[in-house]
Amino acid sequence: MQVFQKRAGARLGGIDEALAVLRLCSGRPRPDGSWQEGWPELETCALHEGDELGAREVVLTIAGPYDLFAHLETVYLGCLTRRTGVMSNVRRTVDAARGKPIFYFPARHEHWLVQTGDGWAAHVAGAIGVSTDAQASWWGGRGIGTVPHSLIAAFGGDTVRAATVFAERFHAEMNVTVLVDFDNDSAGAAIDVARALGPRLWGVRLDTAENVVDRSLAGRAEPGLAGVSPQLVRLVRRRLDEAGFERVRIVASGGFDAERIARYEDEGVPVDAYGVGSALLRGGYDFTADVVQVDGADRAKAGRERWPNPRLQPVR
Repeated sequence: MQVFQKRAGARLGGIDEALAVLRLCSGRPRPDGSWQEGWPELETCALHEGDELGAREVVLTIAGPYDLFAHLETVYLGCLTRRTGVMSNVRRTVDAARGKPIFYFPARHEHWLVQTGDGWAAHVAGAIGVSTDAQASWWGGRGIGTVPHSLIAAFGGDTVRAATVFAERFHAEMNVTVLVDFDNDSAGAAIDVARALGPRLWGVRLDTAENVVDRSLAGRAEPGLAGVSPQLVRLVRRRLDEAGFERVRIVASGGFDAERIARYEDEGVPVDAYGVGSALLRGGYDFTADVVQVDGADRAKAGRERWPNPRLQPVR
């Protein structure tokens, strides 16, 4: 059996999961009802987690009695497809950011059961932080986040008060980052929060809705002002610097993907980190498994002949 996907430049994810599935679940029932483990009878070769892939490059081969692992095909292909999609998207975004931190923020857009492995894939691909403890659990980390809109609303819309309470509780164990768009005056709120929190403030996060122009840009006539625009980022940076808060970082979020990040970097927009959400879950990296040899003879379907890959390593 050989396993591959079609897109060049993908980053392989889920291979450790796929091998664990084969190691722990391959086998067959004995006549007496007990289970005969199949792994010792299989010869398996694979690439490594995080490897960059060529188009139609084989990532896994399995040789052995087919009845030992036939029942697992859907399971290990699902592992590979899901995790490779996340890892590839995160890697493209990390590359686009040119060394600036990427925060992995799509937790609210996916089912909670897939967060552990997706968080691991994002971590391997270079995301600097994930937003839930579940996403960080495979390497013993913790989720990170920012002062959320809901907390600000719970304090009657008082961003400074919400940020102050949050910082009192968490500044010793995490970088405190505060959303500053609640009242649609990101520049003003950023200054107010910086003054209130002092050295406890790591950064401010801009998250203006894509159909809204921040009040600090009122009166400007040029197009493209809505949302977290380059003009808004530059204005907030200038206001922070003028007030003596040069060390406060700016995190940009809200509709960012690799292409938009690359554009901001090309234009020199002064973003220090990006929060990226649902864009990291889009796109397809579908894996296929084909029987290509039976008893040493070629038996592949037309167009799916055996494709030897010298990069594959034996799995023990």
